[in-house]
Amino acid sequence: MALSSKPSKQRKFLRTAPIHKRRKIMSAHLSMDLRLKYNRRSFPIRSGDVVQVVRGDYKGMEGKVVKVNHKDYRITIEGITRERADGRTVFIPIHPSNVIIKKLNLDDKWRLERLGQKIAVEKRG
Repeated sequence: MALSSKPSKQRKFLRTAPIHKRRKIMSAHLSMDLRLKYNRRSFPIRSGDVVQVVRGDYKGMEGKVVKVNHKDYRITIEGITRERADGRTVFIPIHPSNVIIKKLNLDDKWRLERLGQKIAVEKRG
């Protein structure tokens, strides 16, 4: 996030954030076994990851991420749907902070390498 503590500036940052920062903001906590395996607490969500909802009306439900919407900061999960008045079935968008990642989609070599890296923490002076 931005360096300001003003709520209005934080909201503005979220509205105007570039795509590479939005991707980082859309991270979710890893499950305990993944956390121990990769020595990381969280990782950006991607389509194909298996997640479990831990907050809200759909708490306890698990499924594969179908779509990641960086514009609205929401993800859609396989199996979490509702029926509209006209009979169509639509996915319910869920915020990434309300899920934990149970299984990572490791089809991409870059993502696998990124999991092994340690991120250096920058100290601000």
